[in-house]
Amino acid sequence: MPEMVTNSKMITKKIPAILITVFIAVAFLSSGVGLADAKPSKVYNSRQVLSLDGTWQIALSDATNVPATFSHTISVPGLVDMAQPAIFTNLGSKTKENGATFLKFYTAQDTFWYRRSFTIKGPVPEVAMLKVGKAMFGTRAFLNGQFLGEHKPCWTPGYFDAKAALKTGQNELMIGIGADREALGEAYPDGFDFEKERYIPGIFDSVELILTGTPHVVNVQVAPDITNQTAHVRLWLKGTAGGDVTIEIREAKSGKLAGKISLPLSTSPEQVVDEVVSISDCHLWSPETPFLYQLTVRTTGDEFTTRFGMREFRLDPATGRAMLNGKPYFMRGSNITLYRFFEDPERGDLPWDANWIRKLDRRIKDMHWNCLRYSIGFPPESWYKIADEEGILIQDEFPIWGLPKKTTPDELAVEYAEWMRERWNHPCVVIWDASNETNDKRMGLAMTQVRNLDMSGRPWDNSYNPPQELTDCLEGHPYHFLNPTNKLIYLATADPAEKADGKHAIILNEYGWLWLNRDGTPTLLTADLYKNLLGTNSTTAQRRHLYALYMAAETEFWRSYRKDAAVMQFTALSYSRTNGQTSDNWLEGGVAKLKWEPEFYKNVRDSFAPVGLMIHFWNDNASAGNTMQIPVTLINDLDATWSGPVTLRLKSGRHVLVEKKQDASIAALGTTNIIFDIVWPKRTGPCVLETELRGADDKPVRSVRELVIK
Repeated sequence: MPEMVTNSKMITKKIPAILITVFIAVAFLSSGVGLADAKPSKVYNSRQVLSLDGTWQIALSDATNVPATFSHTISVPGLVDMAQPAIFTNLGSKTKENGATFLKFYTAQDTFWYRRSFTIKGPVPEVAMLKVGKAMFGTRAFLNGQFLGEHKPCWTPGYFDAKAALKTGQNELMIGIGADREALGEAYPDGFDFEKERYIPGIFDSVELILTGTPHVVNVQVAPDITNQTAHVRLWLKGTAGGDVTIEIREAKSGKLAGKISLPLSTSPEQVVDEVVSISDCHLWSPETPFLYQLTVRTTGDEFTTRFGMREFRLDPATGRAMLNGKPYFMRGSNITLYRFFEDPERGDLPWDANWIRKLDRRIKDMHWNCLRYSIGFPPESWYKIADEEGILIQDEFPIWGLPKKTTPDELAVEYAEWMRERWNHPCVVIWDASNETNDKRMGLAMTQVRNLDMSGRPWDNSYNPPQELTDCLEGHPYHFLNPTNKLIYLATADPAEKADGKHAIILNEYGWLWLNRDGTPTLLTADLYKNLLGTNSTTAQRRHLYALYMAAETEFWRSYRKDAAVMQFTALSYSRTNGQTSDNWLEGGVAKLKWEPEFYKNVRDSFAPVGLMIHFWNDNASAGNTMQIPVTLINDLDATWSGPVTLRLKSGRHVLVEKKQDASIAALGTTNIIFDIVWPKRTGPCVLETELRGADDKPVRSVRELVIK
């Protein structure tokens, strides 16, 4: 493809004050090299990103006194409880805050100091920037004894200008992080979670040194236009003294050139350039086909690379549907509460193991889930890159469950903007989520300041506050079994449009209240529920069986009425601990190998099948000899018609008492209802009523109820 300049719209202007923090460094980085082999050339014409991940030294002191000795080592990224020999104390004192009880280990002055050395061979370039991906609680950076700066926010990257302190030869980097949330003061979101017990500090995302020349590419945002098969590319540049800039788009896997333009730059300390690049043979990104492009921006002194997908996402207020690439798309999924998993005894180094993360995403997809909420906290950046590749839609939730008293909307806007800058090219990220279960107008005031930064116009979830725009969503957390006296029959009269206002799509990202620990014991919140449902002497097998049947029925209920844009089970990854409020569904001791609890996998997986069904039968008994009509709702999330037989069976053990079949057809993205007439046998006792069809993968999908014929 020849070089072309098309649809050129260059904008040269000063960056607005509120965005100074946002655009001081790059969003996505490329071409890492080993520190020992770093050989910057005299004239920088590309970018080197030096990974500082690996083994560091660590010591505990206070905020003003650097330790004299470092006798422990630690892996970065990670948490301080991973240090060798152990440095993090487990002797915490019980502390209450906002009605929650947690363990407090350190004071506001306690500081963990990280130290490492590295070597630079060659001259120091025009631009040298240190990036600390995420660190709890607050980051202070020193290079060769010089203070580079402080970054209080924990959930967004800190960037530090290292140019003046960096030298040819050996360099020593020191990073101090607060050991306790109190180190942040009361002005910054600190990750408070009513259901956490341990807040473990650490540098839990990558550390990098970015070396480049000028003109320097500060940031890039890509907004796909699938109708015109173009990408709107916005560049933030610094130190431009003329020359050209080239924007090149290639298919990420094949390397095939898909679009390229070049244009001259004006002389300016900083400027913003907007360009529209045509993409040949355009491929769309979706969970089913996660096709990625790589975009490279080159100046005479810098080369910046990011990935993106040709993907558009919005919420349609008229239909209440999610729209992916211009078509209705039913979101089915779960949640990842990673900061709770941080305190799980099976955690280890799993959150930083790329193979484990990818395997987790594939387990997610195997459950018929196409979306996740990263709930009350952002994982390391690698999680988003893998979700892009595996094809999972992400509702990205800022770690707020109640704001500190002194957090201002302006401070929150700065953190929101840093967050957006880090994520906005990820096709997996489709919803900005301001907080969890928080009713506070400060989030909305902050959202107003930053939402227009996103050229793709993603919807926002404003938690328990009113949505700002019609294309935003309502957040639903309908917990039917919060009342421990409820049984499945409650669903016969429950409102399937509980949160609806007739104006906004509903994202149902929590429901159930049925949690069991991985060993099958009830959690703190569900002990009374299982006592009422199964009695005081229930077994682990009984509880797991009931959980699976109830959660499957709940899922069928929410999906079949088609009132929600997303139905997301809570939760796919959490902690499992004594007195924990929630838990996930892995087998005890099976998190590393990602082994689902079998009853959960068997029943709940069926309830999320793209072509699925629901028996409208909620009683726990039936009268022998009576005739009854059993309605069955069939749903089809696919954009093609489904047709095939539907079977109803009544079984007693392995013996089939009744079996009936009828043919059915479900329109693309539609639902239909069929009715079976049944005469309950005169044989009394426990039975299983189930309906079955062959799903999109030609495997059986069932809806199951258990009852007693009397």
